[in-house]
Amino acid sequence: MLCVLAAFAQTACAEASIWDKPTPALASPKEITVYRSPSCGCCEKWIGHMKKQGFVVNEIQSEDMDSVKQQWGIPKALQSCHTAIVNGYVVEGHVPAGDVKKLLATKPKAAGLAAPGMPAASPGMEMGGIKPNFSVLIFDKQGNANTFHEYTNH
Repeated sequence: MLCVLAAFAQTACAEASIWDKPTPALASPKEITVYRSPSCGCCEKWIGHMKKQGFVVNEIQSEDMDSVKQQWGIPKALQSCHTAIVNGYVVEGHVPAGDVKKLLATKPKAAGLAAPGMPAASPGMEMGGIKPNFSVLIFDKQGNANTFHEYTNH
């Protein structure tokens, strides 16, 4: 699984994260349901990030993440290690909480957001001082995707 590939990256993580900086507050606590493999440490770190940013996390561990992704209609090209649902939107992978908050505030007609694969330097995938660029994509129910937020020199 992808999380196994991230094991090395997790050992290089710094205690403090650039993602710990406050983002705009939620008007009220938002519950987010996160489906993840019980063996995935990077998913645990992303869940911690979401909690720090004011989300109430309902965690569901599953050994069959392929079925979860199929159930929520996540195209293969957009898949990552964990899948979350918040207010009817899909949040696939290591999407920063600030982007999820923007999605909830703007309420676009979309299926959700995705950080395909496991982008280095995304929340839960920090690698010390290494900060590669990555994109968060917004996608519709037909699987069409566009850039929602581009992270460069963050």
